[in-house]
Amino acid sequence: MSRTVFGFVLSVFLIGLLAQKAFGQTVKGSHYEARIAPEQKAVLVLFPCFPCNIEHTKTEAGFLKDIEKKGITTILLDYNQKLFLTESEKKEYAKTLQKIFKRNKISGENVYLGGFSGGGNVALLMSSFLIKNQYSLQPKGLLVVDSPIDLERLYTGAKKEVAKNADADAVEEGQYLIALFEKEIGKPATNRDKYKALSPFVMSTDPKESNIQYLKDIKTRFYCEPDLKWQFEKKKRTYEDLNAYILEKANQALLKLGSRHTEFIETKDRGIRADGTKHPHSWNIVEQGDLLKWMIE
Repeated sequence: MSRTVFGFVLSVFLIGLLAQKAFGQTVKGSHYEARIAPEQKAVLVLFPCFPCNIEHTKTEAGFLKDIEKKGITTILLDYNQKLFLTESEKKEYAKTLQKIFKRNKISGENVYLGGFSGGGNVALLMSSFLIKNQYSLQPKGLLVVDSPIDLERLYTGAKKEVAKNADADAVEEGQYLIALFEKEIGKPATNRDKYKALSPFVMSTDPKESNIQYLKDIKTRFYCEPDLKWQFEKKKRTYEDLNAYILEKANQALLKLGSRHTEFIETKDRGIRADGTKHPHSWNIVEQGDLLKWMIE
């Protein structure tokens, strides 16, 4: 190899190393994609919504743009089609998370779990499981983005959506949820113990008996955008029909348990999806600047 060619190859290699240091390294593995910050200050692990995947999260979660440059390592997961987890699934996910951190030499300090919609359910359950069982990987905080965390209320809400027949999509979703829950868990009236065990939070239960009890000593944020005008016009829903109502109750439950680090965040006019469609059920109700402050300071 001539000196000129060698010099060119070396230059390209060094430029690549400098770019990796400046902009972070992207690693793709089974069920995850990690964007490793060059100067890590915190780690954000995100679960997708029920029918979604990693690409959906990258497209819709606008707050992720260049977040690694601010010192945030992100781990995006593709575990979807979940509103609740069995004990074996929790163990599997915990083992997978620990492997991801170890394999990619990601520091386990200042770790935050989060998720949108059904992904928020999974993030809450995993946070509780990791804390309860004293895993080496411990979340410092949790963010839940407009998630249906009370499965009992979700079931009864699905029944209501089908009965009122105000929106075709809501009816279809309601029928799906009713069939899913009755097959996997049963009806709440006769299977309350199962709902308590599987649900991230059950409003009708003492919070000391709910999965949420293990979160009282970490930072928690419950995001929602209760656009009542939009919800009533599109879905004929009132505030009590929304995820926001349950998230507010969950925040109150944590306060009752003694939490000094829980927040209920209502946004306004932030629910805009990547294609420009107005929809309050959106990743984009999370704003990057405020999120960074919460995670780092």
